[in-house]
Amino acid sequence: MTVIAPGAVRPAIRRRSRVRTCWRWELAKLAAQARVRYTLLACVLAPFLFVFLLNRSGQLPKDQLYGRWVRDSGFAIPLLLLGFAGLWVFPLLTSLVAGDIFAAEDQHGTWKTVLTRSQSRAAIFWGKTLAAASFALALVVLLALSCLLAGVTLVNASPLESVSGTLLPAGRSARVDLGAWACMVLPLWGFTALGLLVSVLARNAAVGVMAPVVVGGIMQLYAFLNGSDGVRRLMLTSAFDSWHGLAATHPYYGALWRGVLVSLGWITVCLTAAWIAFRRRDVTGG
Repeated sequence: MTVIAPGAVRPAIRRRSRVRTCWRWELAKLAAQARVRYTLLACVLAPFLFVFLLNRSGQLPKDQLYGRWVRDSGFAIPLLLLGFAGLWVFPLLTSLVAGDIFAAEDQHGTWKTVLTRSQSRAAIFWGKTLAAASFALALVVLLALSCLLAGVTLVNASPLESVSGTLLPAGRSARVDLGAWACMVLPLWGFTALGLLVSVLARNAAVGVMAPVVVGGIMQLYAFLNGSDGVRRLMLTSAFDSWHGLAATHPYYGALWRGVLVSLGWITVCLTAAWIAFRRRDVTGG
């Protein structure tokens, strides 16, 4: 039997401890920012405001998937809003933190202070990355629960019609809604990783925040212009539509697994490039 010496385990434990310390430190910094608190509050209130205005509107967003069913079933509200969020909202909201979390240190000249707190550059990088990913996850959770609650309370809890044309019971409809929103986590982390990369490279918060939005818009425009199917399937925005198979009477998961692989690819490439750039450059320079 192989015996591992205690001294060989301690460095790995210390590294994980340092990353957790930096993660908690970054989360505390985010919690102290008014824009972060207001963004999370907006994620809770915006779906209720949307449904309130929709109920008083004489028109339905029939050009959107599930737009024509929003008055027949409250479970259609989360799926309708999911279509809007995947277009512009997700890249913008996640980049508010990811695009700024490194660049802010450059703009405020605080890297010397940060790097003298007995933490390695790797711990700082991964602590900031985990904090940005945590913020993105909080966005999805709050929006998903708020959309579902707004639909059920302000519309009704009638069965949802599947994309196959059959009615899904209320319990199945709720699971479809929450499952569809859960499918957004990985592509959203893909845009988070893209924002982190731009934040490291540009050292400018405005560029870091806007770049993922612009990239997402270009992807949407390419899909709208009927570009190559092979290219579209490699774009992050295509992963936002991967939930459609969940809303079928007999769910299918081909597009979902493809979206998972595409998202993981973007996350891996962007974080690897961001880490290499962050590790090699002089963050204490003027």
